[in-house]
This record gives sequence, C-alpha cells and structure tokens, in this order.
Amino acid sequence: MSLEPHGDSVVVSVVGELDVVSKQQFDDCLSEAATQSDQVVLDMSRVDFMDTTALAVVVGHWRRMVAEGGTFRLAGARYRYVKALWITGLADRLPMYDTVDEALADDDPGAGSGPGVSQPGEPGATAG
Repeated sequence: MSLEPHGDSVVVSVVGELDVVSKQQFDDCLSEAATQSDQVVLDMSRVDFMDTTALAVVVGHWRRMVAEGGTFRLAGARYRYVKALWITGLADRLPMYDTVDEALADDDPGAGSGPGVSQPGEPGATAG
C-alpha cells in the first residue's frame, strides 16, 4: 500500500490482497490519506483478492469523507470485488472509475458512479 499526492488529491495504491489479515493496515492507510487531503482516490487496479471486511473499510471511509465534505473515489476496481456494492445499491452513489486518471480528472464526482466499473454484460465491462 502506498500514498501519492496528485494535486489536491491523494492516491492510495494497493497491490495484492485485501482481507481480514490486511484490514487494519488498509484502514490505517486510508485514514492517513484522509489526513493529507479531503480528496482520496483508491487505486484497486492491482488488487488480486478482496473480501467483505476490506469492502466494509472502503464503505466506512467513503461515508466518513463524504460526511466531512470530501470525496472518495474508486479506480480500477474489478466487478467481482465490488459486486456487493452493486447488490446493495451503493455503486450508484460511490464514484467509480476505470482508471486513476479518470478519477482525478472528474471535477464533480457527486452522487452516482463515474464512468468506470461496468456491470457484467455492459459495454466496457471489466472481466475478472
């Protein structure tokens, strides 16, 4: 896990697995990012596995940042890891993008998903 400033935003990049073992480190990393900026982009393009404990960390940080007037965006997330967001309807509210560059370029991430993370069967759907 790494943090990298990009203008007014901080990009959190994760490589490998996000699960109960890495949950605390993941939570701490996102908390650190939030202290550096009120605009966080979570780059999940190199995540190999993600369980529901890690997904709960994502949702918790997203809700907290939005409540405090900030933004929290997902980039590069594969459908199989965020499927629960689609099932619960949260995917319609949490901004998701295909790439970090798209997430950083969106000046108004408000409610609703960005251009990324299509559901299976939709044009542009990310296989995984």
